[in-house]
Amino acid sequence: MDREPQLLTAWLGPAIGPEHFEVGPEVRQALLAHDGAAAAALTLNTRGRWQADLFQLARRRLTAIGVSRIYGGGWCTYRDSKRCFSHRRDDGCSGRMATLVWLDP
Repeated sequence: MDREPQLLTAWLGPAIGPEHFEVGPEVRQALLAHDGAAAAALTLNTRGRWQADLFQLARRRLTAIGVSRIYGGGWCTYRDSKRCFSHRRDDGCSGRMATLVWLDP
């Protein structure tokens, strides 16, 4: 984008929440290779896999590039069946959600 990061505002829309988003060790390793402190967004579960907090990971990346106005996040598409579709929760059946992005002149 042709804007200084401090002029940007980011809004994190619905996504699968950390209690429902499980990843394998290869995903964890890829995240840590990019940002070693991303470990704070990953929690080992009883199956030896990792619960990943996408909202925390997104905030880390946005902050790292200088975006400080970050809002939203926390709406779990898996948990919130009234407002959100979830491919995982609904046995492969899905719908559509949209996000708007714009630049003010």
